[in-house]
Amino acid sequence: MNSTALHELGLVELRDALRSRTVSAREVVEDHLRRIDQVNPQLNAVVTVEAERALTAADQADRLAAAGGDLPPLHGIPMTHKDTLATKGMRTTSGSPLLTDQVPEHSDLIIERLWAGGAICTGKNNVPEFAAGSHTYNPVFGATGNPYDTSRSVGGSSGGASAVLAARIQPLADGTDMGGSLRNPAAWCNVVGLRPSPGVVPTVPAANPETWLSRTGLMARSVEDLALGMSVVAGPHPASPLPSPVPPEAFTALLDDEGPADLSGVRIGVSIDLGVGVPVAPEVRRAMLEQAEVLASLGATVEESVPQLADADEVFDVQRAFEMATNLRRLVREHAEDGTIKPEVIWNVNHGLQMGAEQLMSAGEARGRLDAAVREWFGQWDLLLTPTVQVMPFPTEQTWPREIDGVQLETYVEWMRSCSVISATRCPAVSVPAGFVDGLPVGMQLVAAPYADARLLRLARVYERATRHAEVAPQL
Repeated sequence: MNSTALHELGLVELRDALRSRTVSAREVVEDHLRRIDQVNPQLNAVVTVEAERALTAADQADRLAAAGGDLPPLHGIPMTHKDTLATKGMRTTSGSPLLTDQVPEHSDLIIERLWAGGAICTGKNNVPEFAAGSHTYNPVFGATGNPYDTSRSVGGSSGGASAVLAARIQPLADGTDMGGSLRNPAAWCNVVGLRPSPGVVPTVPAANPETWLSRTGLMARSVEDLALGMSVVAGPHPASPLPSPVPPEAFTALLDDEGPADLSGVRIGVSIDLGVGVPVAPEVRRAMLEQAEVLASLGATVEESVPQLADADEVFDVQRAFEMATNLRRLVREHAEDGTIKPEVIWNVNHGLQMGAEQLMSAGEARGRLDAAVREWFGQWDLLLTPTVQVMPFPTEQTWPREIDGVQLETYVEWMRSCSVISATRCPAVSVPAGFVDGLPVGMQLVAAPYADARLLRLARVYERATRHAEVAPQL
């Protein structure tokens, strides 16, 4: 096999090549590192590189393969990790000047599972400061450019992760998603990003073990690759009190069969504004309606319908502020006046600190109503189709959109409502490539009933195979 083409392979293809010993882990890691050198200067996606550490791990993986032992599912797969996820012994900055020298003594659970699964850590990728916002820039490393147009935003907060995938640096990437941080950058980089149901990939350690809004998950260049990754990172953990009823085997099963050839019998509701007036750019609206027709041509029943989501904004806003204050209040109290934390983070943390019992109780009641409404709707429908992102990728020097289709926005989270409204539910949601507008990718968000994560991917794969949008690589 020509080693110069290794970075073009998908995760499943690369796994098979490594397991058959057609290529060695060292060859794969060396190719990965060369690809970083080749394209990262244009993107600024990878912010820390640990080449010697990775090559040592690759040699260890090759010795394991030579000994004839059982190989882990991600044997020899190189990965950079999101810079907000703790990696033991490797710098983790969260894009903050306050943490530029932080080297954790532990790894987050998703990292532990990836490493135990055979993945080889090569470094870290870029994020917004403290993962706040869906545009990847920070005062430590600057902005990450979109592989399809480096003058445009890559999205966020898992923006560096989506860029390394699209740029063919690596075939799998980890991330987190509170208001769209796995889905938004996936949409803008023509890759697949899954926000799992709560607890499917436990968040461990967590300042508050009951945390449910922020979730860890994965992105990949195909649904099949994503399923392989999920089979490694999914499953319960004793430190997480959240249920985890979707076992790793559910994702392995998706790899073991071809699944349905079409979408016959599948009922899909479509809503552009999610029934709550979410503003959407006209070109994104047109793209979503075109993809709804594609789904109908695959045999699905496609009609305009959406759950009653009127309570979603309250649930999201309160829970987001609460979780951010829980995680960052000490840093904000200490550094709010010295200019080392961006204003959006301070605003959101202060919002959480100022909430009273009445506001928390009201949000709890709203969550109960929302959960009931979603449960009722999915009793009749299989999937909900919405835009992943309300706008097309904007210039990297812009911090966030102030207007969408004539609607003025007041805060930095409003332009992400197409994702954040869904975040307020317990539903899994996946962004899949849905074509291009003027050369820039558009993502379609598909949402399923809580804990129907594996079925969601199975149905998304039918659409993916019919359209093949994900196969269009950037020209770097």
